[in-house]
Amino acid sequence: MTREEFEELVAEALDRIPPELTRLMDNVAVFVEDEPPSHDPELLGLYEGTPLTDRGEWYAGVLPDRITIYRGPTLRMSATREDVVQETEVTVVHEIAHHFGIDDERLHALGYG
Repeated sequence: MTREEFEELVAEALDRIPPELTRLMDNVAVFVEDEPPSHDPELLGLYEGTPLTDRGEWYAGVLPDRITIYRGPTLRMSATREDVVQETEVTVVHEIAHHFGIDDERLHALGYG
């Protein structure tokens, strides 16, 4: 799968997020990278920033939070295009949930591990 095709899957996954949630997202940008940092080669996605639940009056004038979805590990773990579509959607939801302050333990319980 080309990078462009993968980027389109990420965009489609974002489009499936309910509008009532996307309206609440604040100061966050989503990126696609080919590979994760070398110290974590299996990483599918990464949220970097300050979750909405941790922001206070001090939160102003900061760079956007960053969600990165990694193409390489997703493709390597997927046997079919359908697997890539499903894993990409799960990863996008997982990282957006971190933006909302939901931790990994709760995400695993909800099936977004």
